[in-house]
Amino acid sequence: MSRTKDHKRILDIADRYRNRLKEIDESTFLLSPPVGGWSYSEVYFHIFDASILSLTEMTNTISGKGESKATAFAVKLILFFGRLPPGKKYKAPKKLAARLRKVSKAEALEMMDEFLSQLDVACEQIKNADRALKTPHPKLGYLNAFQWLRFIEIHLNHHLQQLRRIGRSYLR
Repeated sequence: MSRTKDHKRILDIADRYRNRLKEIDESTFLLSPPVGGWSYSEVYFHIFDASILSLTEMTNTISGKGESKATAFAVKLILFFGRLPPGKKYKAPKKLAARLRKVSKAEALEMMDEFLSQLDVACEQIKNADRALKTPHPKLGYLNAFQWLRFIEIHLNHHLQQLRRIGRSYLR
């Protein structure tokens, strides 16, 4: 996909997060789901915290920081197909898990707005990125700026599915 298409798809996905946020009352947002796992609040914090950190890495590669490293074939497949392999439960990298916290709906919205603001700036600059320069992802290895953008889209989609699972758990 092109950077323009990836950017547009990320904006569309962010709209889905925003619309979902409007549907959830504050007490449910903060409540841990009956089946265990993260609350809506923790998912929102994680996804936008991780997305902002991913944008930082993307910006680093755009500004010339990084190394010339190979991207693993399995990671190239994930980026090509636009999804994490199915049937596997993924754990957040330790660095991100340690940052996890509950936030209010207002804080989640602020994080989302901050992410979208930074995304627009990074997408304007990405045309200057050297595809050979890559920075490390905690699980996927080295990614260039375009791969970071694609990863952000994949990661956002992955957690939309998690939000659906949380919602279904309240219906049981």
